[in-house]
Amino acid sequence: MTNKNLLRPLCVGGLPLKNNLALAPMAGITNAAFRVLCAEGGAGLVVTEMVSAESLKYGNKRSFKMLELLPGEHPAAIQLFSSDPACMALAAKEAERAGADIVDINAGCPVRKILRSGAGAALMKTPQVLADIVSGMVKAVKVPVTVKFRVGLEQGENLGPLLARVCEEAGASAITLHGRPACQHHCGPVNLDAMAATAAAVKIPIFGNGGVENAEQARAILATGCAGVGVGRASVFNPAVFAEIAAGLSGAGVEAATQAFRIKLFLRFLELSAGIYGEEHGLTRARKLVGYWLKGLPNASSARGAFMQLKTLKEARELLIQYTR
Repeated sequence: MTNKNLLRPLCVGGLPLKNNLALAPMAGITNAAFRVLCAEGGAGLVVTEMVSAESLKYGNKRSFKMLELLPGEHPAAIQLFSSDPACMALAAKEAERAGADIVDINAGCPVRKILRSGAGAALMKTPQVLADIVSGMVKAVKVPVTVKFRVGLEQGENLGPLLARVCEEAGASAITLHGRPACQHHCGPVNLDAMAATAAAVKIPIFGNGGVENAEQARAILATGCAGVGVGRASVFNPAVFAEIAAGLSGAGVEAATQAFRIKLFLRFLELSAGIYGEEHGLTRARKLVGYWLKGLPNASSARGAFMQLKTLKEARELLIQYTR
């Protein structure tokens, strides 16, 4: 591969993406406000937090709120989880009705509560159930259906090629492969050899995911034969990381975001969040992320503590304006 063709447009089941960089789904983080920032920051596709198909089945208002998409974030995928094929098919219809451009299946979450229900990474143990979920959702909706899973459950395991073929045969349009086994969660090295074997096993696009922070790491994943790259944690405090990676992949000079620029983005995030959830609730929801955004800044610890007490956007601006100069 040459640098010139590493960053390119990509089609997922007929849906055109402006590039092959995607925001990876992260529970409690990739809400609508954050997704808009990542779309503006250069992501070719954004993905929601995982939404419980079971909760949608029983009309849970909070779960239905998680399906809501804003105009500025498309193309967007809504990610669903459950071990029940019929329930997932119904949820897929709700996601499509909410405006999803893609419906994604979570078959990689390693959280114990999710595993106990047979969903998330537990689906990697039951390929036939996963196939039934994919085929049922493909029949239920007109938008592309995609799947996210991991290279394995335990260290040294590579279930990727098998599961990728199962999903492709069931009708999936693309796969996101997290390069670490479920036992590692989000720590440790990414298995590039497993990614290469998985990409070679199917014709549908594979998005390689795990630990990508810059163009060099994205280039290593694309060199395995993966068609795209999923970026997660590196975007949490810098949604413009997609543009930085894109510049590096295309051979252009990479100018890292300054601290002042990042804080301005955070203020925009707070404004978007307040518009969605209300001012006080929007600020409360942002408390989980403020530590990421302030990391490395002078007096970050005291600023973080002060942020926890804020109730208005005016107070947030007064606190954070010192870091934008």
